[in-house]
Amino acid sequence: MVSQSDLFAGLSVAMITPFKNGEIDETALRSLVDYHIEQGTDTLCPVGTTGESPTLSHDEHKQVISIVCKQAAGRIKVMAGTGSNSTREAIELTKYAEQAGVDGALHVAPYYNKPTQEGFFQHYQAIAEAVDIPI
Repeated sequence: MVSQSDLFAGLSVAMITPFKNGEIDETALRSLVDYHIEQGTDTLCPVGTTGESPTLSHDEHKQVISIVCKQAAGRIKVMAGTGSNSTREAIELTKYAEQAGVDGALHVAPYYNKPTQEGFFQHYQAIAEAVDIPI
């Protein structure tokens, strides 16, 4: 049986989100994907906290996921950041990422809310039940 740690073993890179003139620089983002493939990276992690996710609109967040998945085209694993303080938002982003073709989703623990241990459990359980990809 393959564990999630085996599935994403190796080098995973938290990607930046390049911008040009206040917009996502799609050409640069596609080049970053190709660069990491050429360098032997095992998994790309777009739109995590390193990828400016807290400052992106939902449409921009989804745009980055789509661009990376399309450019990766199965040549490299993609584990997109889809975490949020809001369970509803995390589910929405994770479902979108799943449809876009990610191999897994990267979730940050809800910050600011300060949930209890049971609250954390319920947050992650709700996300896991909503999708069929490793979170």
